Amino acid sequence: MCTEETAKMPLIGEKAPTFEAVTTQGVINFPKDYEGKWVIFFSHPADFTPVCTTEFMAFASMQEEFESLNAELLGLSIDSLFSHIAWLRTIKEKIEYKGMKNLEIKFPVIEDLTMEVSKAFGMLQPAASTTQAVRAVFIMDPEGIVRAILYYPMANGRNMEEIKRLLIAMQHSDEHGVATPANWELGEDVIIPPPGTCGLAEERVASQEDEGYYCLDWFLCFKKCCHGE
Repeated sequence: MCTEETAKMPLIGEKAPTFEAVTTQGVINFPKDYEGKWVIFFSHPADFTPVCTTEFMAFASMQEEFESLNAELLGLSIDSLFSHIAWLRTIKEKIEYKGMKNLEIKFPVIEDLTMEVSKAFGMLQPAASTTQAVRAVFIMDPEGIVRAILYYPMANGRNMEEIKRLLIAMQHSDEHGVATPANWELGEDVIIPPPGTCGLAEERVASQEDEGYYCLDWFLCFKKCCHGE
């Protein structure tokens, strides 16, 4: 149910909401400015907060890795542009964490004082806070479709390596028509789609050696895929 503080969040498989916003890198139009790119759009509760600081440093240290995967980072909090700028300058000039220092936050951080963008993406959850966005992550594909949604509590930072792993998995599923098993990492075997009929199920098991895959049972078959890509 929608209220003054919240709005229906976009769901997996839906088009992400469109918006124009002021950011630390200038005005952006979403998704127009990101056509052909994957987008990792994440919110954080507030500037000058400890968990958020470590998260932004982790994202900044991995920005080139995400860009090499055709993905752009986009941050948001319900703070002013001037607060964002002051905080990002502080991170660069004063904060050292796990060997990371002198980090310049080059990805855009949205000013959302009106909360319009936060509401459009369901980033406000009144039971947690009516004035701060929760730790949400939306991953959109090059067509602007929401492909993954992750939510974290206020007190716990996100795992950026997991976000990267998920991005790679989704890209490989799209490219190769496969699924990935639990804890899959790049280079490991992938799952081929299960057969849709009894006849195909029997054929799948019988022909596994000839077709270059192996089955644990008729519905669970693996093949090598994408090694080193």
